[in-house]
This record gives sequence, C-alpha cells and structure tokens, in this order.
Amino acid sequence: MSPLRLLRHLCPPSATRAMSAAAGTGSGADLSVVYVTAPSDEVARRLATLLVQERRLAACVNIVPAVTSVYEWEGEVHHDNEVLLIIKARAESVPELAAAVRQSHPYDCPEVLALPVLGGSEPYLQWVRDTVRPKQP
Repeated sequence: MSPLRLLRHLCPPSATRAMSAAAGTGSGADLSVVYVTAPSDEVARRLATLLVQERRLAACVNIVPAVTSVYEWEGEVHHDNEVLLIIKARAESVPELAAAVRQSHPYDCPEVLALPVLGGSEPYLQWVRDTVRPKQP
C-alpha cells in the first residue's frame, strides 16, 4: 500500500475535512512536502536553485543547517552532519523532482522522501500551486 493510500486509510476524508475546518485551512491533497538531505550548504543551495529557479519543480525550499543523520550504509553505522532541504511542490511533480535530485546530488543514494500535505493556509497552498509549473502531458 502506498504511503498516501495508507494515510488516507488511517485518516478518512471526514476527519481530514474536520481538522481543516477547525483550523481554518484549505486542502493540500495535490501538494507534497519533500525532504532531501545534502552534505553541505553549497550542495543544498545548488539543489534548491535547480528546483525553484531552473526547473520550477518547487515553490520554496527551506534549508535547515546542522542536522545530524545516523544511518547504516554498506554495513557501517554513520553519524554525519548534513543539511536538510524541506521542499514544497505539487504531488504530481515528485517523480520529476526526485529524478532531478538524483541526477544532481553527490550521494549514490540521496534521501528523497515525499509526504502528502493534508491542509494548511489556503493562500499559501494556492501560492505553491501557482508557482510550481504544472506537469506537462
């Protein structure tokens, strides 16, 4: 089961609508927040510029410095300082966004995790929709 389908199963539409109404927010079901980690601020800024300016696959990228990632890679546990990118995008653009990150990222297996947006400030959500170019047929 896909993560989005699982989330929809766990949080039925009536509950999502109730949460949105209580918070005074709009639906963001067509949007995603994508996490990507990078080894340095320079790489993070290059990826952010690629996604926002060059490819128009993201409306906004927050660059969060100094996160520590603990993970196993090739049989060893690593504790690495990284930079976190929090990317706001259209859900339909996630495959193209992930491909752009993989092509431009120095890691062999870069982290690209897309999470569905359940709601938020409607003016902000609309701004994301208006800023990110729609998927071409």
